[in-house]
Amino acid sequence: MEIDIRVSTTIQSHEDPGLVVQAVKNIFPDWEPNGETDRRVFPHEGTAEILYGVTSSMDVFLEAIAKQNIMDTALDAMSLDMEDGKYADFSISRQAALVGKVSFPLGERVTGGEIDVSISGKGIDLWLEEVTWHRGRSFIPRTVGDDLSMSKDGTPNEWFDKKGKPTIGEEP
Repeated sequence: MEIDIRVSTTIQSHEDPGLVVQAVKNIFPDWEPNGETDRRVFPHEGTAEILYGVTSSMDVFLEAIAKQNIMDTALDAMSLDMEDGKYADFSISRQAALVGKVSFPLGERVTGGEIDVSISGKGIDLWLEEVTWHRGRSFIPRTVGDDLSMSKDGTPNEWFDKKGKPTIGEEP
């Protein structure tokens, strides 16, 4: 499946553009920003600047979420702002990306800024399910927007009661 991947981030006047670009490239190595990325002298008189560009691959991103064992979280976070299964917008923490990790901020202001990712193409919902698949889904199947998905504010749905008894499949 062919997808279009657009990546952007905002550099604040107090930030080092080189570190910001490095954070993005740690997760999307072939990303080339559109703007100026020269080191600034502090204090910088300028305003915030948005850097954007495209990447051809999400391989490093997908490897990171697999290594961190956050495939279900990634499925939920990436599909929260999905439109008609054609595109999905989500953000990841730039601070986490600086050390090669993926973290999904949900509605909160994030220390260190965010990397905004927009993926589009026909059947993005099915593609997300496929690229985040893991063996555990053989026992507990997951789909975009299912009853096990976290809420928009990041609150998880509980799969077990307080005594550890599974609640999956039970009527509330």
